Amino acid sequence: MQHDLVAAGEPGRQEVLATGTEDPTAPPRPQVERDPALDAARVGCVIAVVCIHILMVTLTADPASGELRSVLVPTRQSWYWWATWIFQIMPLFFVVGGASAAGAWRRRRAEGMESAEYVRERALRLVQPAALLWCAFALGAGAALAAGVGPELVTFALSGMGMALWFLAAYLICQAVTPAFLALHERMGWVWCWVLLSCTVAVDILPITTGEPWWGLLNMVFVWPLVQQLGFFRADGWFAARSRLTLVALAAAGYALLGVCVASGDYAPDMLTNLNPPTVCMVLLGFSQASLLEVASPALARLMRAPAARAVAHVVGTRAMTIYLWHLPVVVAVMAAWFFAGGHDPVPGSAAWWLLRIPLGLVCWVVVLLVATALRRGETASVEPWGARPLSGTAVFLAVVCGVVPPLVEIVTWLNMPLVVAGALGAVLAVVVLRSGQVHPEGGQTRGVGSGPPSSRGALRGPRAGGHGDIDRGHTPAKRR
Repeated sequence: MQHDLVAAGEPGRQEVLATGTEDPTAPPRPQVERDPALDAARVGCVIAVVCIHILMVTLTADPASGELRSVLVPTRQSWYWWATWIFQIMPLFFVVGGASAAGAWRRRRAEGMESAEYVRERALRLVQPAALLWCAFALGAGAALAAGVGPELVTFALSGMGMALWFLAAYLICQAVTPAFLALHERMGWVWCWVLLSCTVAVDILPITTGEPWWGLLNMVFVWPLVQQLGFFRADGWFAARSRLTLVALAAAGYALLGVCVASGDYAPDMLTNLNPPTVCMVLLGFSQASLLEVASPALARLMRAPAARAVAHVVGTRAMTIYLWHLPVVVAVMAAWFFAGGHDPVPGSAAWWLLRIPLGLVCWVVVLLVATALRRGETASVEPWGARPLSGTAVFLAVVCGVVPPLVEIVTWLNMPLVVAGALGAVLAVVVLRSGQVHPEGGQTRGVGSGPPSSRGALRGPRAGGHGDIDRGHTPAKRR
């Protein structure tokens, strides 16, 4: 099947039939204006995550035993807890993703796409590059063990490289529930948010009352989809309709409630601890960040007009998912190479240690960008099915489960050899299932908006014109000022 079919939502292009000819009856596609503030926020989040993890990874020798150990230096600083209130930006990531997902699904829904077909395409955008990472972990760890590297050292390395995998589970869940939760959002508005918030608080109570923290993993299906709902409100223009003073007051109220939660003693004061399992603190932080994002939107839009900012957005944005997936393996590898090569090993947290982060951080970024450029094809790979076989919504659901479970388990067990193998098998199986066919509309007829299948409209090998990668794309709704 041809790969020159246009992607849904691409501005300025007309529908193309499966034969490669334009449908003369298809109306011109509306021009979709991008939201530069969302682009800036998305790229800023990716850059912040990489920089923070560079600071978090320090390999040093234990003074007493000489054994290799990892030190999370920032967590030892007195200022760490309040710094996380500023730099814990993962809720903002889901707000941005929600705003983009709302526009993407509404366009596809208007074209007649089935919700399960939308989930199939969006899941593939995550699972295909993730499968490459899981397989690399499995092959690399297996080769290390075969070469005589001790299993303890292999597990130690894997645990550091896999710290960010939880995001795959959370984001896949959010993509899977987008059609249903957006429909509930359109029908119920803030009432649906209160329902999700009630579920979040109920789950938070379980670890508090039972003493078992992993009950909190149930909040993976409540917290992050709830934060994503805030992105839906941004897409609708709800935040844009408020004055700056109101938005600042809303953000302050969110932080104040966050302070109340921490003061109760039931929640940790640092927002990294509240990240996994996620708690209501992430919701409050996300609400404040969504409000402040709207306050900063005019400034971010002006920033994105600068050539340098656009260049950074292009370089990072077109590789965003690949950068996110591969940055920790690269950072761990760079830090390990420095340590084993006998590089300077200052006392963690000392002035010399902080100064050393500058050159090491630059090296990490160079290698991350090189790796992301080399592996970017996995991020931009086609989601077009390999055949015309009809795929059921149940099959899509089970494939998503295969992609969600291993990174979800990683939160509890950390990454280890058995989990790496399970993750590789699950991701590959998910890709095979999701690429094996497509979900047809009711009646089993292949439609055309033109008449190309829904998956063919997303079959561009690269990002859409003017886009910044395919984690999610933000667009300015008509009612946004």
